[in-house]
Amino acid sequence: QVQLVESGGGLVQPGGSLTLSCAASGGRTTFYEMGWHRSAPGKERELVAAITSGGSTYYKDSVKGRFTISRDNAQNAQRTIHFQMNNLKSEDTAVYLCRYQDGNGDYWGHGTQVTVSS
Repeated sequence: QVQLVESGGGLVQPGGSLTLSCAASGGRTTFYEMGWHRSAPGKERELVAAITSGGSTYYKDSVKGRFTISRDNAQNAQRTIHFQMNNLKSEDTAVYLCRYQDGNGDYWGHGTQVTVSS
């Protein structure tokens, strides 16, 4: 069974930055893809960004140029991803959830709140 530990998040003013991290443990030692989804009140959950084990990335159009997803290169942290969010906007306010996909299926973190407000 895969466990996901998310960190980061919080309250930031518009134009500010936050970094989220997600570390996986247990289960298989490799993954197909890890990513961040977000869920806001009254809106459907949406994929914001993802990264494959080979390093290919995907970004939702509205975050391109502002957000960067990356994989930790440390030998003992290769199932950890980081999510740098710059120039945050009020519409980025949501619960951000880490998703991990391997040969056994999808696993989800509990989520971390990101609030962008002045």
